[in-house]
Amino acid sequence: MSFIVRTVSHRRLRAAALVIAIPAAAVVGGVVEAGRAASAAPAPTAQRIDLAAGYPSFARGYRLSLTEAVLPAGSGFPPHRHPGMQVAYVQSGTLTYRVFQGKVKIFRGHPGSTQKLVRVLHAGQTGSIKPGQWLIETPSLHHQGVNAGHKRVVILLASLLRSDEPPAIPVTP
Repeated sequence: MSFIVRTVSHRRLRAAALVIAIPAAAVVGGVVEAGRAASAAPAPTAQRIDLAAGYPSFARGYRLSLTEAVLPAGSGFPPHRHPGMQVAYVQSGTLTYRVFQGKVKIFRGHPGSTQKLVRVLHAGQTGSIKPGQWLIETPSLHHQGVNAGHKRVVILLASLLRSDEPPAIPVTP
């Protein structure tokens, strides 16, 4: 199984959005015909976009980052785990989250003051994570996040992950 996590700049993301927003066209006999596609559109792809990152001296071998994950409708990340700790906050859309190994607690509210436990997902369970809800992922948590809805899902990720490994490591469910 191949597993690709793309990191792109905001400039490239905006350029890609403009290209996608332009109506499809095909050249037929030297004439461009609007509304005809030259080939089938690729399947939507979930992406991780770095917003900020650094290598803290207090955690040698680790990378601290703030990342935005964007999942268009019908896209998702294959089953994986992370080589460190990650906090995921669903900013918009509804994320369908499946646990293969371990367990995860889903919260809402501000940590320490209005924090409320929404539910716990155990191995073999799937649940919906709505805007304003968040969770903590540890290296032993094998999971998958997909967008089964019609609106894009945006997740903010604060991560402290091993710098010598990819941010997500494929697992077999």
